[in-house]
Amino acid sequence: MSFNRPMKLSDNKFLLYRHRWIHPYIKLLLGFIRVLSFMASVLLPLAVVYEHGFVISPSEMQTLNQIYLVVWIIFLTDTIAHLLLRYGDTRHEMNTFSWILTILLLLTLIPIIFHQPQDGPIQQFWLWMKDVTYRVVICMVFALINLAKGFTFLLGRRANPSLILAISFLFIILIGTGLLLLPRCTYNGISWLDSLFLSTSAVCVTGMSPIDYTQTFTPAGMVVLMLLFQVGGLGVMTFTSFFTLFFMGNTSIYNRMMVKDMVSSNSLNSLLSTLLYILGFTLVIEAVGAFAIWTDIHGTMGYELMEEVNFSIFHAVSAFCNAGFSTLPNGMANPLVFGNHAPLYLYLSILVILGGIGFPILVNIKDIIVNMCRRLWVLIRRRHWEERKIYHQYSLNTRIVLIMTLLLLTIPTISFALLEWDNALIGLTVGDKITQAFFMAVCPRSVGFAAIDPLTWTTSSMIMFSILMWIGGGSQSTAGGIKVNTFAVMLMNLGAMLRGSDRVEVFHRELSASSIRRSNATVLLSLAVLGLAIFILNLLEPEMPLRAVFYECMGALSTDGFSLNATAMLHDQGKMFMIPLMFIGRLGMMTILLGVVKQKKVVNYRYPSGEIIIN
Repeated sequence: MSFNRPMKLSDNKFLLYRHRWIHPYIKLLLGFIRVLSFMASVLLPLAVVYEHGFVISPSEMQTLNQIYLVVWIIFLTDTIAHLLLRYGDTRHEMNTFSWILTILLLLTLIPIIFHQPQDGPIQQFWLWMKDVTYRVVICMVFALINLAKGFTFLLGRRANPSLILAISFLFIILIGTGLLLLPRCTYNGISWLDSLFLSTSAVCVTGMSPIDYTQTFTPAGMVVLMLLFQVGGLGVMTFTSFFTLFFMGNTSIYNRMMVKDMVSSNSLNSLLSTLLYILGFTLVIEAVGAFAIWTDIHGTMGYELMEEVNFSIFHAVSAFCNAGFSTLPNGMANPLVFGNHAPLYLYLSILVILGGIGFPILVNIKDIIVNMCRRLWVLIRRRHWEERKIYHQYSLNTRIVLIMTLLLLTIPTISFALLEWDNALIGLTVGDKITQAFFMAVCPRSVGFAAIDPLTWTTSSMIMFSILMWIGGGSQSTAGGIKVNTFAVMLMNLGAMLRGSDRVEVFHRELSASSIRRSNATVLLSLAVLGLAIFILNLLEPEMPLRAVFYECMGALSTDGFSLNATAMLHDQGKMFMIPLMFIGRLGMMTILLGVVKQKKVVNYRYPSGEIIIN
């Protein structure tokens, strides 16, 4: 008797029909579980925030533990169901990191399946898998993945990237407002308007504050503030795009092209590596900067070791993100650091410069350094220099930004030193005068740190400071302003016009007409919005001097946060007006208009050209 009966055609038809009959129910079941998983992804962060943001009772803690248990069960059910019912598609969608997370989640079933061992490392592993904190951390990562999938769904709906960017920033601002209102984040509470103002200022890396936040927020509140300007400095889209691509693996071509344009990657293949560069550069530079700051302040400020570490990390992140927040009352003008910590100001300046030149430039510089190290290694191994020469290592964007940054650092440093040597800098040593002049030249371009009272500056210094605020830093950086790239294109276009040239050429390259048009539109919009903002704020705050009104508006639009100590004088209507102004300054009026105004379709015809008399 043989058990290997050949399968008949009728059997194949039966399996096919059975698959067609079961598949819709499987799809419906997985969809229902996916909805529960997304709801759990929203509920879990709220529960974690409630646990760490409020003073809770034992009964409330028991309820939270039950929520954590339910979320854990939902995520396990979602993972197991997809592995069992859609293994082929799930294996195709998941990458290595996703498999590791899945295994870590499935390991939490060990305490359910096996009894607790008596002793030894196995018992410790068993207890670790049963620990609530471990489960919550793993589930939080899965919650991030699910939220990233929601973001990808928005991209798949062909949403306007400018509009998605604006909504993302707004969403993070609202979350930050709620977090700053938590009882554990403040000593004596804070109004919702001040919380909204500070959350906007942090996410938009402006640094303006209507209150003394150093005396208002607890250490937990300062951590929330730091996280807000870290996310805002790097860009909400950068973080979300990273989680989307890194955790989810394969995404649609449209989604990858969207993210490619957001981070200026050269190709779709290098997209994930570009995002890794951005996050990696940030963490490495901030870590090195924090260590450098710690070496200067160690044992000099009367802090404990952990307080020194926290001070160093906070200021390194604040400087690189061009946020301008400080844990010291009166900021960098505090007597604890002013006058005897010249290296601290230099380290902060370097971090501000690196954060302000733009991530594409950092990636380009990294590639150049790696290539030089590789050629040096070939020289050491083979005893001769590699003959193959790589041309055009520096991109056109990198050359323009680096040259303009050097000019915008050198000329203002010399000018500030000459103008304020016997005025605002009087009483300092020669070394401190040079250091503070350099610090004054760096800070206007979006960071807003101030070590010397601006009310003591000369009028010429104030005018030059305003120009630097208006220019800002590099495109796709943590800095604000109209951007160095825009300013450079404007100057080159002016030079071409004066020479009578019909094209703008630089470094043997011709600038595209779209770049010139965009730079001109950006400059025009910047001046128009600035003028309108000054007019409206002057109506809302008639008692405030016009010069103070000007710097409030300029500080908000340039995300510099520079103020003549007038932010605390704002009334509620003034604060409500400054909030959208900071939002516009961070995103740019051009980005907001592109997200709102309907784009014109490309047509294949052109009207006859006409000349308008200019001059």
